Amino acid sequence: MDSITQAALGACIGGAVAGRALGRTALATGAVLGTLPDLDVVIDYGTAIANFTQHRGFSHSLFILIPLAVALALALHRWKPQLSLSRWLAFTLLILVTHPLLDTLTTYGTQLFWPIGPPLATTSIFIIDPLYTLPLLAAIMVALVRPPAPRAHAVGLALSTLYLVWAVSAQAIVDRHVEQQLAREGLEKAPRMVQPMPFTTLLWRATVLAGDERLEIVTGPLETDRPLNIERFPRNTTLLDQLATLPEGQRLLWFTRGFLDVRLRDGSLQATDIRLGVPGAHPFTFEVARQGADGTLAPTTSRQLPRPAMREDALRAFWSRLSGEAEVLCLATFRALPGGERCS
Repeated sequence: MDSITQAALGACIGGAVAGRALGRTALATGAVLGTLPDLDVVIDYGTAIANFTQHRGFSHSLFILIPLAVALALALHRWKPQLSLSRWLAFTLLILVTHPLLDTLTTYGTQLFWPIGPPLATTSIFIIDPLYTLPLLAAIMVALVRPPAPRAHAVGLALSTLYLVWAVSAQAIVDRHVEQQLAREGLEKAPRMVQPMPFTTLLWRATVLAGDERLEIVTGPLETDRPLNIERFPRNTTLLDQLATLPEGQRLLWFTRGFLDVRLRDGSLQATDIRLGVPGAHPFTFEVARQGADGTLAPTTSRQLPRPAMREDALRAFWSRLSGEAEVLCLATFRALPGGERCS
């Protein structure tokens, strides 16, 4: 999740655990600890793909954060002994562990058990979702005005947690609806990913890897009575196989679970993470190799290409689909269409 949300979650947990003893200090300390794991973004691992895939690595690992929580609890107890050591331990453990657990619910991926195992991502909530964050911020505002406000913290945490329960439930509803459609095409076993569209859990995007095609579907948990609109995008499996022969290509395939679009442009082999953003506006594209005069691909030090600009009318089209004014959202063109029409 974004840094504001993680700081708000840390502050709210801090207030709930230690607000009576520490007042506003509990909020400030919780907010700092809540953002601590994300400081790994300042580390340069040498290449663009290394930086991309190492983020949410060791700093989000339970094998690192649990011992760190114990060490911090001991240090903080010496700083503020009026709070018992057990309370400080609950304070640090809850804040540091909930950070990567929340990140695991997003699409990017969190290496929760670094250095073993792949990144985990349930893709249940968008990286920025105001409906999750606002109850936490409201609780913090109450506590800042009239500390310690334990009831406000409890209510804020309960509401935000219930929202996560709704998000996971909505995802399951959408996934089941999509699976029924895929079964009719014999694709129920094809790798798929169901994730929310930006800032909402009422509209979801399903991405399906089907051989030399990629299917994209936009639907919602309250639309299971509607036929699904399926958009088809080409998928170059030959280039994907070539990418798999490159060390950084292997790393990228591992991190994204194969949800990549690979293209050869002007002699440059470029790989795009199609999990993040939407078609035409995916934020992470990397050059991983150059094509020589003989047609062979030579690996290069990976670099991230500039992010494409979002279409000016994209927000209008998205809102039309979210509000129900339109029933179809075409991702290839980001156009909203009335019911009964299909994306070309």
